[in-house]
Amino acid sequence: MLILSIDTSATAASVALTEDNKLLGEFFINTDFTHSRTLLPMISNLLEIVGKSTSDVELLAVTTGPGSFTGVRIGVATVKGIAFGDDLPCMGVSTLESMAYNLILTDCVVCAAMDARRDQVYNAMFRIKYGEVERLCEDRAISLADLKSEISGKYNGEHIILVGDGAKLTMRELMDLKTSFIELAPEPLLYQRASSVAQCAKHKIKNGEEPKKSAELLPSYLRLSQAERERQEKLLNNN
Repeated sequence: MLILSIDTSATAASVALTEDNKLLGEFFINTDFTHSRTLLPMISNLLEIVGKSTSDVELLAVTTGPGSFTGVRIGVATVKGIAFGDDLPCMGVSTLESMAYNLILTDCVVCAAMDARRDQVYNAMFRIKYGEVERLCEDRAISLADLKSEISGKYNGEHIILVGDGAKLTMRELMDLKTSFIELAPEPLLYQRASSVAQCAKHKIKNGEEPKKSAELLPSYLRLSQAERERQEKLLNNN
């Protein structure tokens, strides 16, 4: 199966083409350029370099959140647009879960963390064992203090590896914990990777989850945007 996978959920962006268990190519950038400016050229150039076109693609995979509201929307909208033309099946995956696949060859507990501002992170915990990913909790927005308390108790003595754009922020919060061996993922594995999005999508299909039509693909933000929160606060104050 030829999979075109995309991640634009944070500052970094990546696009990958995988065929069965082979990675044909992957573009990754971590700059201040907007994804609306870089994503389509990345897709076009990658397809051209590996000698493929969208008509060859059998599945589109994309992170649907959590993450940057704008970034997630760009990724999802782009996949919906590509899928609509050729009626391609789509698979949306959790940004946090996809990052666990960065460390698929390491036996550890993965703490996936994305900066959610306000001393919070978007977070989920996963256990990697013998090349399999086990989800330990649902995706959530959690305070750094609460995450620290959970790790110091529930994951006492575990080997924990932090991934995501909130990993360094989380590491600063956890660095004084002595109950577990906690480390950052190596820089090439620290951020979201489109190749891991493809692995996550294949795992879901293997476990019986059906791909969706483009119209059914939706973002998952976990919490309201800042504009929506401010609107709610204003309405409450007016009442």
